[in-house]
Amino acid sequence: TREVEMIRKNLPNMLTLANLAMGVLAILVASSTGKFSISQPGEDINLVYYSCLCVMAAAMFDRFDGKLARKLNVASELGKQLDSLCDLISFGVAPAVIAWKLHFAYASLFLPFGRLAGFLLAVLFPIAGAIRLARFNLQEDATCFYGIPITLAGSLLTLLNLLHTFLFLKGRFGLVNIVVCMVLMVALSFFMVSKIQVRKI
Repeated sequence: TREVEMIRKNLPNMLTLANLAMGVLAILVASSTGKFSISQPGEDINLVYYSCLCVMAAAMFDRFDGKLARKLNVASELGKQLDSLCDLISFGVAPAVIAWKLHFAYASLFLPFGRLAGFLLAVLFPIAGAIRLARFNLQEDATCFYGIPITLAGSLLTLLNLLHTFLFLKGRFGLVNIVVCMVLMVALSFFMVSKIQVRKI
């Protein structure tokens, strides 16, 4: 029937929008945290953990929307553009917001200008991701990527956020963790906008 066909055509886009929903939820959950300290992390640190899980859920939806579109033979330009817009939120903005809340909101306690550096890095990361996605959408060669995908960069940053959340809970979070996050965000931003070729799997 027409309704069934409509659902079949839009099922991959529903997964893409689920990706977006998880990304927005990650931002909202991370942003709702109050002030916490290593000595008294409180319940709010759990919200950082949940926001990381939301990004990982977004990665699962992103992994299967394209595969489903090709399997159902309903791949479209709309789906491609929608996927990029959703990826920017879920793997560009959301991991950067989580990193800001966990590492940089109180970085000035450990580093001079740490808070300012955190602001700059939290802006730099999604900007690099946006450039990477825009370049990918204009790319004609479908056999490889140029620069690492934002989904990979965002997932790696989220894994670091997740690891450092556990260390925070154990009272083992400090200057080293902030510096490691800074270095990783700079490196991932560079690799996203680089000309490094990554073979498409």
